[in-house]
Amino acid sequence: MSTSSASLTAANSTGLHRLYGRFCAATRLLRSPFLLLVRLYWGWQFMQTGWGKLHNLSHVRDFFSSLGIPAPAVMAPAISCLEFFGGILLIVGLATRITGLLLACNMLVAYITSDLPALKSIFSDPGKFYIADPFTFLFASLIAFIFGAGLFSLDALIDNLWLSRRGVTSA
Repeated sequence: MSTSSASLTAANSTGLHRLYGRFCAATRLLRSPFLLLVRLYWGWQFMQTGWGKLHNLSHVRDFFSSLGIPAPAVMAPAISCLEFFGGILLIVGLATRITGLLLACNMLVAYITSDLPALKSIFSDPGKFYIADPFTFLFASLIAFIFGAGLFSLDALIDNLWLSRRGVTSA
């Protein structure tokens, strides 16, 4: 390879690297709005689901009992409250990672107790897994758990207030 073609290749490589860096920076700007949309939509869905369960606790208790869930009289209101208040916490972006973890565990239990064949077919028949009712709720919960609330949240506000009291500026 000649010196001029090597420098041309290096220049193209640097240009591509710079272009890709700008692209990544632009997509980082979408992170918080995306997380806000996920939190608002799925928080509302969890809240509505929990609200429905809270107003039909006897049916939920009977359903949990039919699935073999232990202590259905305790678990029905507990899960209903988790979904209702967890949805509210997602909407406002407070304790988002903890809420996401609790809701994800709840959805895993839902898979195990009511959609076990779908869960077992995750690799052999993925379509059966992702069309099961808990899938999108589980996916949204995992997004909240892994990525947090983003900038448009009470979590971010509290974090910024805490850092400012310590004399630290956020990155």
